[in-house]
Amino acid sequence: MDIAVYGGLFLAAFGAATLLPMQSEALLAGLLIAGGHHTLMLIAAASLGNILGSLVNWALGRGIERFGGRRWFPASQAQLDRAALWYRKYGRYSLLLSWVPIIGDPITLIAGVLREPFLPFLILVSIAKIGRYLVVAAIALNWA
Repeated sequence: MDIAVYGGLFLAAFGAATLLPMQSEALLAGLLIAGGHHTLMLIAAASLGNILGSLVNWALGRGIERFGGRRWFPASQAQLDRAALWYRKYGRYSLLLSWVPIIGDPITLIAGVLREPFLPFLILVSIAKIGRYLVVAAIALNWA
């Protein structure tokens, strides 16, 4: 078992789930197509990293209000208000879209801002993230 491969995939998936502009699906697909690694371990490493990265966003969201007025802060109050309005409109089940590029990471952050309880957050984000990696794996393995 090559811990560097699984650890690297975990870190890539973790970074991709935060507000950093990273991508992990291509790495997972490439590793699956190349073969030589346990499929479920790869999916587990990517899923766990991505879920934990989303938990970081949620935790940041819970403490973000104290930084909102600072010049270096990356979002204006109007942007935060608009995102909060959207989240309130669609509710916690919008977390099922947390896998979607561009909008998924902010959804997890806003869930923290709006004090989404931990357990529903974790369950919905886990469903979304694991589901995405299962689909990526299925496509990659059928491609190989």
